[in-house]
Amino acid sequence: MTTPPPAGTILIVDDDVSVGRVLHALVRQDGISARHVTSGELALDVLAREAIDVIVTDLRMLGMSGMELLQHTRARWPDIPVIMMTAHGTVDVAVEAMKKGAADFVTKPFERAQILFTIRKALASVAASSAEAPPPSEVPSPGGFVGTSEPMREVRALLQRAAQGNATVLIRGESGTGKELAARFVHASSPRRAGPFVALHCAALPDNLLESELFGYEKGAFTGATVRKPGRVELAQGGTLFLDEIGELTPTMQVKLLRVLQEKEFERLGGTQTVKADVRFVAATHRPLEDLVARGEFREDLFYRLNVVPAWMPPLRARLGDIDALARHFCAALGAANGRPDASLDDDALTALREQPWRGNVRQLQNFIERLVVLAPASRLTRADVDRELARHPAFEAAARPSTPAVAPSTPPAPSVPPGADGSRKTLDAQRRETEREALITALQRANDNRTVAARILGVSRRTLYNKLEEYGLS
Repeated sequence: MTTPPPAGTILIVDDDVSVGRVLHALVRQDGISARHVTSGELALDVLAREAIDVIVTDLRMLGMSGMELLQHTRARWPDIPVIMMTAHGTVDVAVEAMKKGAADFVTKPFERAQILFTIRKALASVAASSAEAPPPSEVPSPGGFVGTSEPMREVRALLQRAAQGNATVLIRGESGTGKELAARFVHASSPRRAGPFVALHCAALPDNLLESELFGYEKGAFTGATVRKPGRVELAQGGTLFLDEIGELTPTMQVKLLRVLQEKEFERLGGTQTVKADVRFVAATHRPLEDLVARGEFREDLFYRLNVVPAWMPPLRARLGDIDALARHFCAALGAANGRPDASLDDDALTALREQPWRGNVRQLQNFIERLVVLAPASRLTRADVDRELARHPAFEAAARPSTPAVAPSTPPAPSVPPGADGSRKTLDAQRRETEREALITALQRANDNRTVAARILGVSRRTLYNKLEEYGLS
C-alpha cells in the first residue's frame, strides 16, 4: 500500500519552464499540492501572500539565484525548508547551501523516486514541527545575550569558559529562555567559530528520517537514494552540532547517538565506511532528564555523556532587572524589521511590562513586543498601548485578574454563559468559534490583509492561519 504524502504545499522555483512543469506534474500526481514560478522574485511574492510549506528551487537562475532566494527565505520565513536542485558545478556547492540553511539537495536530471522522497521528508519535518508552538523569528543581538542581571552574568561566564574546550555542553531551562541562543554563543566564543554551526531539532522527525538527517546515507541505501547525502554530523565537521530537544529521542536513536559521542565516529545509512566526527556537540532540553532516566525512558550513560558541562538558562522571572533592556532591544530590532525603525518604549510602558508574569519567558516577551510594534498607532509606545494589547489576550488577562470575591448566598448567581440573540445560552464551543472568527478578522484588518503579519499578530504559524481562514470561510 502506498503511504499517503504529508499535507502541505510545495513551491517550485525554476526558470526552465519545461523542468518546472515536469516537476509540478510529478508532485501533483503524488497527491501533493504544488505551485510553479519562474524566478526568485516571483517566489518571494508568492511567499508573502500564500501558505507555502516547502520550497524546491534551482540553484542557478537568471536574476535572483537559488542561493539568494535561500538567504531571503531564511531571514523572513525560517520555518520553511528549502530544497536545492542543481545541474551545475559539484555536489560541494549544494553541500555549501545546506551549511547555509538549505534542508536538502537533489541533482539534475532527478529521478522520480529521489525527488519525491526528498519532498516527503521535508513535508514530514514541517508537519512534526507545526504540532508545536511556532518559534518566533530570531532576532540576533550583536553582543550575544541581552541583560546584565546576576543570573545572566553567571550563565554567560560559564558558557564562555566551557566554549574554550571541546566537552559536550547540555543547556537546560524552560521553553523560551534562549537555549539555542546560548548554543550559538558557545560556538561563537569557541576556537571552532570559523566552522559551521548546524542545528537539528530532535523532536521534528520520526526515527527513520532522523537517522538519515543525522548521519546521512549512501547511494542505494533505500528507494530514492540516488546519490550520497551528508548528514548533520558530517555537515558540522570542524564546527558545532546543536541537538535541540534531546529529551525527545527514542531509545533506538539514543543508542546511535551514544556511539557518536563516545567514539567520535559513525557510518552513513546503508554504508560500511566509518567516518570520523570532528564535531563539538551542544544539546538542549526543557525536560527533566533525571526523571526520564529514573523511569527508564532515557539512557543513563547517554545522560552522563551529554551532561559534561551543564548550563541552566534562567527564566525571565529570575532576571526581572533585564526586562527593560530586552524590551528596548526587541523594540529596536523588530521595529526595523516591520518598517517602524523609530519605534520606542516610554517609561510607563516599561513599567507595565515589568508587572507581567511572562510565563513564556523571553520568547513570549519578544512576540508581545513585535505585536505591540505592529499594532500601536504611534511610534512612541505608551502604557495605554501595552494595556490595550494585554486586554486582547486572555492569558495575560487571567494572570493579572484579581481573585473574585465570594458571593453572598442571597445573591443570585451570574449566568455562566451570555444569552444569544434569541435568549438561548451559547455553548462554550459556539462562543469560542465566534471569538476566534472575530480575532481573525481583526488581525487581518490591522495587518492590511498581509497574512504573514496577521499570523505574527495572532502568534500562530502561517499554515495555521490559512487553515483557520478556510475553516471560517475567510480565505
